Amino acid sequence: MQILDMACGSRMFWIDKSDPRAVFADIRAETHVLCDSRALHISPDVLADFRALPFADCSFSQVVFDPPHLIRAGERSWMRKKYGVLNKETWRDDIRAGFTEAFRVLRPHGTLIFKWNETQIPASQILTLTDQKPTVWQRTGKSDKTHWIIFLKDRNHD
Repeated sequence: MQILDMACGSRMFWIDKSDPRAVFADIRAETHVLCDSRALHISPDVLADFRALPFADCSFSQVVFDPPHLIRAGERSWMRKKYGVLNKETWRDDIRAGFTEAFRVLRPHGTLIFKWNETQIPASQILTLTDQKPTVWQRTGKSDKTHWIIFLKDRNHD
């Protein structure tokens, strides 16, 4: 496989949700009915925690990292079901570990596509959790709260 989506959720933004080039990983495997009666399926190819991925170093040409962006969400809320939730106490360490793992499994000259919604935590705080410098940063969505941030792994990056 060439692409890793390391926190795939329901694969919302994928054009081909079964893209044969990709491995879809997530810590959750579950199905829910949302408030509008649509079914939400979280069915990763690999059950895995983005903080400790079960893949060898330099395995993928492209890594997609779209971690949960919420630290506050009701236990039974549709937001929690759809997006997951971060631990209020450990989210900084968790996202830092996710970045470390993303770059570990990424091949030299590979791209990391990072998606973040700053509804509760500003993107500027998230980017302090990696020492890597992005190449592209685009804000989108209502009120420009969703950020698409692209990184290129340097040949010499550990």
